[in-house]
Amino acid sequence: MPEHLLLRHRDIPGLRRLDVYRAHGGYAAARKALTEHTPEQLVEIVKASNLRGRGGAGFPTGLKWSFLPKQTAKPVYLCVNADESEPGTFKDREIIEENPHELLEGILITAYAIRSHTAYIYIRGEFRKGHDRLLEAIAEARAAGLLGPRVLGTDFSLDVWVHRGAGAYICGEETGLIESLEGKRAYPRVKPPFPAVYGLFGCPTIVNNVETLACVPHIVERGAEWFRSIGPASSPGPKLFCVSGHVVRPGTYELPMGTPLREIIYTHAGGIPGGRKLKGVIPGGASMPIFTPEEIDVPMDMDSVQKAGSFLGSAGIMVMDDSVCMVWVALVLERFFHHESCGQCTPCREGTGWMHAILEKLEHGRGTPADVSLLLDVANNTQGNTICALADAAAMPARALVTKYRAEFEQHAALGRCPLRPPAEAPRAHAHG
Repeated sequence: MPEHLLLRHRDIPGLRRLDVYRAHGGYAAARKALTEHTPEQLVEIVKASNLRGRGGAGFPTGLKWSFLPKQTAKPVYLCVNADESEPGTFKDREIIEENPHELLEGILITAYAIRSHTAYIYIRGEFRKGHDRLLEAIAEARAAGLLGPRVLGTDFSLDVWVHRGAGAYICGEETGLIESLEGKRAYPRVKPPFPAVYGLFGCPTIVNNVETLACVPHIVERGAEWFRSIGPASSPGPKLFCVSGHVVRPGTYELPMGTPLREIIYTHAGGIPGGRKLKGVIPGGASMPIFTPEEIDVPMDMDSVQKAGSFLGSAGIMVMDDSVCMVWVALVLERFFHHESCGQCTPCREGTGWMHAILEKLEHGRGTPADVSLLLDVANNTQGNTICALADAAAMPARALVTKYRAEFEQHAALGRCPLRPPAEAPRAHAHG
């Protein structure tokens, strides 16, 4: 496959500047879109490419665009989900910080395709560097006539605004993001109605992920058939894989969708350091079920990973060697989800707290064998009973960890400590526990 599409900034110094970006073909796809295609044609091109959302859900992008009402007196909004808060995920951040014009070009084409004249980039509050670089890029684009009135000399106009979040994971859920943009508490909405019908300020709205939009210029420039030629037909295209944890070369890798997980870990990321053995891999960010070493011969595309028992999600690959305590992993994950629950739905608000408390007991020597079964019971009763998927994000990894490493959980209860550490190193119970 052609290399250096989304990550071409690594080989082109200064690509985040407009002059360098344009010198390497930047905004040619936008000009082609605005002067050679109608909005309807662009929607069909993206539908034909089978581009699926790169934020986690994997919904077909062009199909989502087509859900907008054909006739509406209301303005249409484009919301860019740059609230990258999924632990183990850092692909969008790299695009934003090092190749912001690629994102802006994708926004420009998308806004034209959906007949939107206002786009909001909702960026994670901690991404100060990315926020500042987006503002610089927007100012450059506006000065060059690539944003604002009469873009590229056409009748199309577009304003792009950057909105910083305040550090809430729930704002990565599209309707929570919309609520936050409206100045309200980020409680996810009951759907339907979906944002395409009733979104920001009650108007038709499309919410797309950063990486998703960064793919759009390449599809317009090279064609839907080119995009479909990369990876499997069901979820094609290049994909950014974030690899962290116990690997020799952690980082972001651009590879064809469907690249085997084993290849990503042992070839591209260099394998496990120190001669240690692999113990587990979370394939798609913290909210996805873990794979054991026997399960990593799986193509990393949306349908194959789901068939294997997990989800590709944000493609945040977290690798753990045999020194890792899986009870501790579960505790860290559930502490995060408990903290980030918005509290709107009782099963999530209470269920994440229960799972966190049970794991605190097990990890700190106060658990019983019954707690292991109780943890599974709570996870089963939490999942699928809430407005958004945060409860599922908490329940799925907890259930997978207990199911696949149950003996380790039971050892914690039987020994009153972590079996991977000698008694002298076992953590003391929290005073408040």
